[in-house]
Amino acid sequence: MNKHRADRLTAAGDALAYQKRWFAELHEHVAAGGRFALVNADTPHEILRAFDIPYVVNQWWSSIAASRSGAQRYLDLVAQEGLPRDSEQYNAIGLGSVFDPEPATGPWGGLPKPFLVMSDITGDVTRKVFDVWGEQEGITCFEFENSAEAEMEAEWWDDLPHDWERLAGSDRIDLLVAEMQELIAFLEKETGTAFDRDKLARIMKLGNEQAEWNRRTRDLLAQARPCPVSVNDSISAVMVPQWHRGSEWGRDAAKQLYLEVESRIAAGSALATPERARLMWVGRGLWFDLGFYRHFEQEYGAVFVWSMYLAIAADGYLRYGDDPLRALAARFVGFSEHLYVAPMSAEWYVHQARQHGVDGVVHLVSDDPRGNWATTRALEAAGIPVIEVHADNADESSYDVEVFRGRVATWLTESVLSSANVEQP
Repeated sequence: MNKHRADRLTAAGDALAYQKRWFAELHEHVAAGGRFALVNADTPHEILRAFDIPYVVNQWWSSIAASRSGAQRYLDLVAQEGLPRDSEQYNAIGLGSVFDPEPATGPWGGLPKPFLVMSDITGDVTRKVFDVWGEQEGITCFEFENSAEAEMEAEWWDDLPHDWERLAGSDRIDLLVAEMQELIAFLEKETGTAFDRDKLARIMKLGNEQAEWNRRTRDLLAQARPCPVSVNDSISAVMVPQWHRGSEWGRDAAKQLYLEVESRIAAGSALATPERARLMWVGRGLWFDLGFYRHFEQEYGAVFVWSMYLAIAADGYLRYGDDPLRALAARFVGFSEHLYVAPMSAEWYVHQARQHGVDGVVHLVSDDPRGNWATTRALEAAGIPVIEVHADNADESSYDVEVFRGRVATWLTESVLSSANVEQP
């Protein structure tokens, strides 16, 4: 089969263009007196969608700021308020926006002032960041507790969509349902609109359909040799629709991605010829150095075939059931455990590494996610070479591009490309 160099995914470009239009419309909505919410990624956005309340995902905004050299500005504003600029940067970047005296000069026209901020409390520092938000005039802070389970099933990904009551735990689901009902009561009072349970059921159905398309795409790419899609493109094409989860556009964008990947595989598209190594990127995206991934494709024939963004979109969101509120609670109970808490996270990463046939893992270790050591240990125990690289994914202040890329290049050459099973140039 003739193989040709894969160009940028149309699905990725379309998703980014849609988000830019949507964000411009949000600005118009706010200028006309409308309101919006700012929410953390692992909170039940679907409740806001059921009330037709637009929302901006905090981590998305931080990634936009970091990729357009705006993160340092917002962290400096945080520091000017007497708060630490080197702690929880992924959350603090968004907080800095509320202190901006000239918000319209920020990336994409800046972040307007929300009327509501919403977070899951994964640690004391996260709570403190959002408490500061809630102290600002006109902003209400709604925080969800982060419950824990003493005994967790390590291999959860196949059973969770249907068997979530057992795997997540009824007590934990009960707690989150009660908290969501408090949020619903608050929104009913704020909007003068009654909560529509049937509308939430339709949103959940669309969200499940979106996840089903993402799962098909993930499984296609796991088997594809060579890889036809850059990790930069797959992140954009998956995560922008994820922030519109439960909408028809989100579902259709996920389908578009699948069809385009399927077409590229059939055409024999390749990121690197030859594809000398298949790599796994564990951790958040390196937003201020997105050229990092392309560098290793071009210079070493080493392709990042996996990131958590498509993989968790495939395995982390599917929840089937007749009670939409309870199924929604089950979607987010323990969500962070799937990514950061052993054995659930560690076994999932090993499973994904084997499914995708990776030759090595680059593991970005930031300060705030827990369980990094368990992930590295599990992958190495499975016989997969791992390099840990330490950086905050959204704060480039301590990042040296030559040192960072140099360490990975040395590891790649000595520990991965030297293996007998990796094609030599």
